[in-house]
Amino acid sequence: MSDLLTGARGAQRTIEFVGSGQPFADEDLQLALWIAYELQYRGFDDVDPDAQWDPGIIADRSQWERPWINWLEATCRVRPTDAPVAEQLRAMIDADDGPRLAPYLRRHATREQFREFVLNRSVYQLKEADPHSFGIPRLDGAAKAALVEIEADEYGGGRPERMHSELFRTTMRWLGLDDSYGRYVSEAPAVTLAVSNVMSLFAVHRRWTGALIGHLAALEMTSTVPNRQYAAGAARLGATKEQARYFTEHVEADAVHEQIAAHDLCGGYVRQHPDAISDVLFGARCSLVIDNLFAEHLLTRWRAPTRYLRAPHAAAG
Repeated sequence: MSDLLTGARGAQRTIEFVGSGQPFADEDLQLALWIAYELQYRGFDDVDPDAQWDPGIIADRSQWERPWINWLEATCRVRPTDAPVAEQLRAMIDADDGPRLAPYLRRHATREQFREFVLNRSVYQLKEADPHSFGIPRLDGAAKAALVEIEADEYGGGRPERMHSELFRTTMRWLGLDDSYGRYVSEAPAVTLAVSNVMSLFAVHRRWTGALIGHLAALEMTSTVPNRQYAAGAARLGATKEQARYFTEHVEADAVHEQIAAHDLCGGYVRQHPDAISDVLFGARCSLVIDNLFAEHLLTRWRAPTRYLRAPHAAAG
């Protein structure tokens, strides 16, 4: 796939993906999307920065997104009710009955399993908050202020050592992992890349602003309890308070963030754009569905271990 970026530019290349029929499980598709989206973030050391807006690459990305978007729409689109959006978000989350990954990590995970969990999470966590920050210039008024408030905390409130991505690096080092940005992308399964890619899809397309903030709301509203369990699991395996601080920080911060995200961010946005409520709920549902698929992947793998890591590709730089 790196040849796509370093080769001839300006002309669309047709690439056929052969997968399971489920876009979230197609490793070639999800890796191609991750690489294409990464041009909107930090890019790659050996790729011309102008590739970000290369017409051929953008056309390719649009082609690859079609089956991904179609699957998300078919799987995650929900019908709004007349209730306030915050109530609908809460009802959706309360009704979700996904795999119990957090309790497993708390009570049963071996150090190697916890390490694998953190390795997979690093694909997104090392750029935590970056996708949702794309929404800031697209919002106004209360919704914009709410998103900035949440993101400011994610970025450490002006203190680099408190950035959530930096706290995650500390956890990675405790487990003997390389904390370089993008290090494990080439080894991650498709569903891990899909967790990151669904955010990037909503981030790079202004049309999906409602879905982007709905996705963030679901993340914040489902964070406190799992992170408390992750912290307990890390402590059980010998992590110090500093090594588990990433998880404990989210227990405290996200208890506040979930209220801001549901009422001020999504509520404020829907008051300004009533027709966007469907997209807000869609984004939230996408978050729940993809995270559940990720959890099920790990739990299934641990019940019947199989090799899944792939040969290395170019890392982001």
